[in-house]
Amino acid sequence: QVQLVESGGGLVQAGGSLRLSCVASGRTFSRYNMGWFRQAPGKGRDFVAAVRWSGDKIYSDSVKGRFTISMDYAKNTVYLQMNSLKPEDTGIYYCAVGESGGPYNYWGQGTQVTVSS
Repeated sequence: QVQLVESGGGLVQAGGSLRLSCVASGRTFSRYNMGWFRQAPGKGRDFVAAVRWSGDKIYSDSVKGRFTISMDYAKNTVYLQMNSLKPEDTGIYYCAVGESGGPYNYWGQGTQVTVSS
């Protein structure tokens, strides 16, 4: 099994920055993808960004140019650098991991991000 622990959430003013971290432990995958998702109040869970084991990255249009996903492969840790935050970025942020070619099988508990006006 894999355990994921997010950290770095908090309260920030619009225009500010936060850096989220997610550490994976337990089972080690030789090839895996890690991603970030978020759930705004009263909304469903949406895709934010993902990085493949190869280093390829994708972003949702809403965060492109403001957020940066990165991975420290040696530490099994994925980061989400969030700049120019907007109130609409508010939500619970979750990280997830899945083996390459498969679904996201493992999810973290989430970390709250609140952006005030």
